[in-house]
Amino acid sequence: MRRGVRLGVDPGDARIGVARCDPSGILATPVETVRRGKGDLRRLRQLVAAEEAVEVVMGLPRSLSGGEGPAAVKTRVFAAQLAERIAPVPVRLVDERLTTVSAEAMLRDQRKGQQRRAVVDQVAAVVILQHALDTERATGNAPGEVVALGTATADPGNDVEETHE
Repeated sequence: MRRGVRLGVDPGDARIGVARCDPSGILATPVETVRRGKGDLRRLRQLVAAEEAVEVVMGLPRSLSGGEGPAAVKTRVFAAQLAERIAPVPVRLVDERLTTVSAEAMLRDQRKGQQRRAVVDQVAAVVILQHALDTERATGNAPGEVVALGTATADPGNDVEETHE
């Protein structure tokens, strides 16, 4: 198991859930929910620096059959933009099928309405990161795929200063 704090990121259309793990990579815990839009990449970069993260693990939404649709394409663009901002810290994309559903189910009995929506993204990020940590511990291999630098494209919903193609 590699050592170092990792951040888990669950990017949504309105909010981005963020989680972190301990330096031993044993347990993922919630950090915060970042509002999607202007300043979101800047805030994620600040969190990477503040937590001294060695890696970011981002959930990639796939269909139940494993295919990638429009949401996965948007996530790939966002992941590439983040990778450019936080280099040399790598960004990994990992399968996140059903993580938000799992997070909602875990919170259903504990919190209601607005309270649940405020933390469900963080819990989804915890589920994504914990699954990645458990997978690495079980297999000895880092999970998912590393996002290549230089693949970012412009997305007007984010605060990208320049585009890379």
